[in-house]
Amino acid sequence: MTYFALMTQQALIAQQLPKQTMPLLIGALVVFGFLLVILFIFASYFGLWIQSQLTGANVTIFNLLGMTFRKVNARTIVRSKIMATQAGLDDPEISSEALEAHYLAGGNVQQVIRALIAAKKAKTISLTFREATAIDLAGRDVLESVQTSVYPKVIDCPPRGAVKPSLDAVAKDGIQLKVKARVTVRANLQQLIGGATEETIIARVGEGIVSAIGSAADHKAVLENPDVISKAVLAKRLDSQTAFEIVSIDIADIDVGANIGARLQADQAEADTQVARARAEGKRASAVAEEQEMQAKIEESRASLVLAQASVPEAMAEAFRSGNLHILDYYKLQNVSADTEMRKSIAGSSRGAVETNYDKP
Repeated sequence: MTYFALMTQQALIAQQLPKQTMPLLIGALVVFGFLLVILFIFASYFGLWIQSQLTGANVTIFNLLGMTFRKVNARTIVRSKIMATQAGLDDPEISSEALEAHYLAGGNVQQVIRALIAAKKAKTISLTFREATAIDLAGRDVLESVQTSVYPKVIDCPPRGAVKPSLDAVAKDGIQLKVKARVTVRANLQQLIGGATEETIIARVGEGIVSAIGSAADHKAVLENPDVISKAVLAKRLDSQTAFEIVSIDIADIDVGANIGARLQADQAEADTQVARARAEGKRASAVAEEQEMQAKIEESRASLVLAQASVPEAMAEAFRSGNLHILDYYKLQNVSADTEMRKSIAGSSRGAVETNYDKP
């Protein structure tokens, strides 16, 4: 018989009873309903309450009831408190109220307790409940951080899936070296909040490797002693202000690449050749322009000569009219001019014959 059916039956019986018994019956119903509510609550939280009492977590039934009204997962809080008690965590800040506050703040309560247990078992890590909750609320995996602090983590440099499979650097002799490194790091719990992540470690180590190879005088020395790179990088304290502590830097692979120095010299020579060609072309263009200017001046002189020659007949005619030149003088002038032209012709033909004979073997 259900609760509502029972209440209906009792109401029908109450209608049949005398009016003097009505107050007693109502009181009995109220007490019965209250007992049912207590029984329901006790049945819901009995398992968690008995677990907390048997393990020494000391979570009362009223705390469990308050968690329900505060919309807190009571099972998570009780189990976390039991784990902390059973592991012997003696931090006074680990209380039911503190666990509820961390849960309401959006934190992972069980992850924090597991991290504190792992830190206590390690015996070399100092981690408090306040620090663990702060790390968890900062978005870091506090359990993974503790595990990384106990068991160091290996990071590939460059990381897997990167655009370039290796770090490329050039020594002073111009030879390119391709390097792959593995960085062993340990989590620094005191720097997890505000400390740089793995990307910063990879970037700093890559920069240090490139700088170390670039400062080497000969690539052969780097090939003979790759630990020179590791020592140079470790000496720069690249893990400062990061969430990790660099344990070691190991050169996993190193290969010889292209001769960058020779390529740069060839490119520079080609550039110098292009510059020289451009300058020569500029000079040739200047000479051609100057030649054209001289041709223009020659044509201008020829024009002046033609004008001067055109004025000669006019001057001679004026001389004939004025009597300064007679006809015999004119013929003498013509004979002298013809004799001069003949001498020039004879001299030109004889010079050509001499040059022809000189060219023959």
